[in-house]
Amino acid sequence: MKPSKTIILSATVAALALFGCQSTVDHPLYQSSGSQPVNGYHSFDEYLSQTQRQLSQHRYYLTENKQQELKANMPFELRPQSSKEQAADNPASPRKGILLIHGLGDSPYSFVDISQSLVENGFLVRTVLLDGHGTRPADMMNADHDQWQKLVDKQVALLEEEVEEVYLGGFSTGGNLAYLHAADNPDIAGLMLFSPGFQSNEPMAFMTPLLSSVRPWLRTNIPNGETNYTRYSNMPTNGFAQYYHTSKATMEDLEKRQFDRPTFMVLTEHDSVLDTKAIKDIFQTRFTHPDNKLMWYGTSPKLDQDNVVFVNSRVPELRVSNMSHMGVLYSPKNPYYGINGSETICRNGQESQEAEDYCRTGGEVWYSAWDHREPDKVHARLTFNPYYDQMIDTLSEVFEL
Repeated sequence: MKPSKTIILSATVAALALFGCQSTVDHPLYQSSGSQPVNGYHSFDEYLSQTQRQLSQHRYYLTENKQQELKANMPFELRPQSSKEQAADNPASPRKGILLIHGLGDSPYSFVDISQSLVENGFLVRTVLLDGHGTRPADMMNADHDQWQKLVDKQVALLEEEVEEVYLGGFSTGGNLAYLHAADNPDIAGLMLFSPGFQSNEPMAFMTPLLSSVRPWLRTNIPNGETNYTRYSNMPTNGFAQYYHTSKATMEDLEKRQFDRPTFMVLTEHDSVLDTKAIKDIFQTRFTHPDNKLMWYGTSPKLDQDNVVFVNSRVPELRVSNMSHMGVLYSPKNPYYGINGSETICRNGQESQEAEDYCRTGGEVWYSAWDHREPDKVHARLTFNPYYDQMIDTLSEVFEL
């Protein structure tokens, strides 16, 4: 007889309790700063002010340029200079607004390009910083997905005071938070979802809430020369557990009901984090608005659904093997992650230390999703979208921008 999942889980947790103990890592990134959720505000300006104070006090800086790091991790607002569609009761105010929600371990910088594209199309754009982010990975030890959802709820309420139509956008975990709010708020006009984290491709993800209490970190390597200030390079187990809670809630909700408002979704066939084929099926069956579009980056034969835009993600002239989970977000012109950007993510899962050193010292590399392998090639992470402009054009079609 095959043992039940409950028995396996109980045995695994018991073993971890006995043998999974970890010593405390003596590095600030692995030690909590004592930061607390920002919630005592009544306007977006107050939210920005309190968040800036929190980051200034608690962030562990990775570079000498502290202001640059703070700016990348701060929430922000962009207002259109001249809105195509102004609010009926206030000609000086844009009619449409969107709240953009970053993913696990990321920052508002995730939307630095998309926000600019949206503000140019008349949106009032706001981003948020999820609790536990922007300071140091150890602050994710006490992060709570319910607190994240409350942040989204409060920010939507503030945005609703300023515009007639509110949209939500999210990347990865942020896509789950956006969907969960929109599903319960019929006033949300539509969704823009970039690699939404509805379904993990990790079959043991359900264990992370239990694992977090007995094994706080899955790996505790001491950072060596880490300078990427836009995202965490490591994550305590509780962070993965909180993602799982958002994924579970999203999937359970989508099993019960469909979503009938305009939705634009972006997925990549080679996503190393998500079960994107399952998410594509969910898009086809549970998102029902006739204007919906899914942009699918892949190398499989062209999909024949009318609401799917297929893009061949292999671009040899740019040394791109396939599209990554995060790559969909950034323009090739992005100064940090673009073609000529200053940041290269050399730790890409599959390479030897020799190959990683080759990448770090400026060797010519190809770009791909995590853990992609090809003979005689060294791959760094793909951190830009070669078809960024096409993605924005397709998004604009969905929402008639």
